[in-house]
Amino acid sequence: MLEQKYIDREKSWLAFNARVLQEASDESVPLLDRLRFLGIFSNNLDEFFRVRFAAIRRLSLTGISGEKYLGGVSAQQLLKDITEIVINQQAESLEILSDIEAKLETENIFTIDENNVSAEQRNFIKDFFVQKVSPELVTIILNDLAQFPLLKDTSGYLAVKLVMNSKDKAVSLNETKPKLEVRYAVIEIPKTINRFVVLPSENEKQYVIMLDDVIRLNLSRIFDIFDYESVSAHMIKITRDAQLDIDSDLSKSMLEKIATSVKDRRIGEPVRFIYDQSIEKDTLKYFLSNMGIDATDSIIPGGRYHNRRDYMDFPNLGRFDLLYKSNPPLQIPGLSLDENIMKKIALKDYMIHAPYQSYSYVIKFLREAALDPKVTSIKITLYRLAKNSQIISSLINAAKNGKKVTVQIELQARFDEASNISYAEQMQTEGIELIFGIKGLKVHSKICVIERIENKKVKRYGIISSGNFNETTAKFYTDVTLFTCHQKILKDISKIFDFFEINYRIHRYKHLIVSPHYTRTRFYKMIDREIVHAIAGRKTYMKLKMNSLSDFDMIDKLYEASRAGVKIQLEVRGICSLIPGITGMSENIEAISIVDNYLEHSRIYIFGNAGLTEVYISSADIMTRNIDGRVEVTCPIYDQDIKQELIDIFDLAWKGNVKARYHSHKLDNKYRERGDNPVFRAQLETYKYYQNKITVEEEIV
Repeated sequence: MLEQKYIDREKSWLAFNARVLQEASDESVPLLDRLRFLGIFSNNLDEFFRVRFAAIRRLSLTGISGEKYLGGVSAQQLLKDITEIVINQQAESLEILSDIEAKLETENIFTIDENNVSAEQRNFIKDFFVQKVSPELVTIILNDLAQFPLLKDTSGYLAVKLVMNSKDKAVSLNETKPKLEVRYAVIEIPKTINRFVVLPSENEKQYVIMLDDVIRLNLSRIFDIFDYESVSAHMIKITRDAQLDIDSDLSKSMLEKIATSVKDRRIGEPVRFIYDQSIEKDTLKYFLSNMGIDATDSIIPGGRYHNRRDYMDFPNLGRFDLLYKSNPPLQIPGLSLDENIMKKIALKDYMIHAPYQSYSYVIKFLREAALDPKVTSIKITLYRLAKNSQIISSLINAAKNGKKVTVQIELQARFDEASNISYAEQMQTEGIELIFGIKGLKVHSKICVIERIENKKVKRYGIISSGNFNETTAKFYTDVTLFTCHQKILKDISKIFDFFEINYRIHRYKHLIVSPHYTRTRFYKMIDREIVHAIAGRKTYMKLKMNSLSDFDMIDKLYEASRAGVKIQLEVRGICSLIPGITGMSENIEAISIVDNYLEHSRIYIFGNAGLTEVYISSADIMTRNIDGRVEVTCPIYDQDIKQELIDIFDLAWKGNVKARYHSHKLDNKYRERGDNPVFRAQLETYKYYQNKITVEEEIV
């Protein structure tokens, strides 16, 4: 039996990001999508350092070992381990990028730098620089500043070294050469311009140059007031601690406190510094010293370019043959966008599985409610929103039509705070009642309840989802959303909104499982019930799908179930601290992760219950923060057709043998064996499943 009981959360997360990197290296993935995965890998890593690495660093600086919270390893050792893993991953990502660029060249797509542009391209770049780039540049000469400028962690910078012309310098008695004067500068790479500049095609060849290299090619124009001998520019990138420190001043509104805290985030402590490893030693030393970065921070040598998250937006150049085929979102059988959705929901429950099915049904539902004279109120929770949110537009429309609209908006949705503040101010202006959360708890539930007067009585309609009310992420996040008119479930949802407003009163819920008060105990009871069935010899099982599994106590409960003989299948996209398949501990548990074109995001919990199967959808992962530190909603599915659909889609994913990897203590991301079985790519098969549902519906009609 393995002595280790849990996989460290941070290392498991890094293993997840390695799976994303596997997609970037996979030659069966279209070339431009491989670049996109490389960008996702880099973006994930940025957020990891801003949040998790920063948290461990804070723990290490307190002098506390932290082994109790970190699965048996000290904070100091974990920081070293993470840095070593990341250095190796970064090196691998550079090799992958080089391979992709070489393969793009065989497709007549060339990424060039400032050293190999043609005369015609040089003229184009010059004009582009003068017209577009130069007005946006922020360039700072550093030597004479009293204080080193603050470098932002969301930006890339060129660290510039100017060796000044020495022709007028006197030579001292002890020198055979004049002492060279060196000036340093920093150039912020503008975010307002696409990082990839498409150059004019030549002989059917397409060319792209990085904005960094456009700037490098024009250094002489930027520094033409200086008499210098040589100039060099190397990219650097800083990552800062993203922890929000919320002001406790009672005279300030929550909106003001979060807004101030977001502004302060830009001056958070540095936690990672990446540099071009070809940078001159004296330039590197100058920047590290003046930025106050030392060995306790993660100092990582990199390639010529950083902020590779920008590869998520690499131009497609019209080469759709180098991208995954886009599957249009499907209609929901029995539910039409040309008919009154609320009337349909009054008769039965419906479910959307995005992005396989159209998210437009959610927008249509809210638009209907905004105009319906019989609708009196709309209550909804908002966590992350689209850039130009149709959800917000629908809610404002409802308020303008005299509906009472109440929005619980989570101002502390990490990295979406500024956006949510802006939306909050916009909604306040339109007369929407806002609730800004509960002290010490994030509201992560995704719920909406609408009240409508029918036959002089209030009738409720609602939405419960595993994902955010966000029509943009619904295009590439897999999430399940339930439309229901089940009055008892919706009464429970109304109680949750009552809790938001009077949160010292803890309600009891007859149908929903709500964090932070009930999720842990209810899940324990359901697992215990499976254990009782297994001990009694009854056939039973658990099928659990989530993003992350890291709560040690819940893992121990799953180990207990495994030892009792309960068969457990886990689909965990990201962090999995549970170790499956260990004799005497977890031999009845299998765990896989699917990383593919869509981001697996839905939470589905299925309990066999000896034939009386129970199925739930949830906003909560099995993480301590979701169970004990957030407001989350887990909803039972009572409609038999939807119940079966959720079991089917779990089983389709489980059969996957193309993009599925095993979770194990080795963290080696081993692909699931295919054996003699035919290729079964779970996401494509899920799309076909929904296509078939439409065909069957048409045949019945």
